[in-house]
Amino acid sequence: MALPRYAYLGPAGTFTEAALRQVVSPDDAEYLPQTDVTSAIAAVRSGRADFAVVAIESTAEGGVTATLDSLATGEPLVLLREVLVPVQFTLAAAPGVAIADVRRVSAHPHAWVQCRRWLAAHLPDAVHVPATSNTAPAALIASGSTALPFDAALVPPPAVETYGLTALAEHVADNATAVTRFVVIGHPGDVPPPTGADKTTLVVHLPDNEAGALLAMLEQFAARGVNLSRIESRPIGDSLGRYSFSIDAEGHILDERVGEAIMGLHRRCPYVRFLGSYPRADEVAPTVHLGTADADFVEARAWLRAVRDGAAT
Repeated sequence: MALPRYAYLGPAGTFTEAALRQVVSPDDAEYLPQTDVTSAIAAVRSGRADFAVVAIESTAEGGVTATLDSLATGEPLVLLREVLVPVQFTLAAAPGVAIADVRRVSAHPHAWVQCRRWLAAHLPDAVHVPATSNTAPAALIASGSTALPFDAALVPPPAVETYGLTALAEHVADNATAVTRFVVIGHPGDVPPPTGADKTTLVVHLPDNEAGALLAMLEQFAARGVNLSRIESRPIGDSLGRYSFSIDAEGHILDERVGEAIMGLHRRCPYVRFLGSYPRADEVAPTVHLGTADADFVEARAWLRAVRDGAAT
């Protein structure tokens, strides 16, 4: 049988590859490196890959907009799993380069943001040279080119050995506990059963020109005891002032409270896209408040049926 194909942000040695290795071994899958997140997701939609592993959120910058925007439109895809990867960088260069020689630093924009205070303290005059991934500049250094537009690069620690680089500074980060959340993306199918520690991701549009529309949307969750672990606005793109909301809700769509909340959104909002219910990587179960457990919803519906049937209460 053919091995499952996983698209991911490459080349080899990226944090995305580290996330992918938590999901499946390279012995049990075909790894398909891509130049960016959008291409990885597009590979699933086109059938060139069965799954994609992409970053969706970081402690430094919140949601990864390229991922959020790619999932909000186009052929529906769903999130199947999430994994967490600690993130720190190494400032690396070709052998023979010293940190005093560094004037231009290549880094993925997310890496630069996560290290800007360190850079301001240690390389205050350094110029940022954007890279398409965390290991793309490492591969360029390893190619032996003498005309690189940068002197050093911020790369994942394993890339130093992989690409034969020299480490100029290790443990480079503004936040020593920085983490990036990655998700496995695939085609819709049967929703996996709840584990008791799940997350549900949605994209929601609000009605236009309706005062209190955001409050009405949030009340669908609050009234049913569903906590939101993430909510971010993204431009819809068709005109100024039109935004959608990318949401992570604690719980599973098969949980009564979450299902009721999503039905409420469907009644109130012009567009609701379900992006999957999947196990939380940290395995933290949500707090279920009084009156919002599954049994409470079932009992309440039974009570209402009895009242409608004329039973005394």
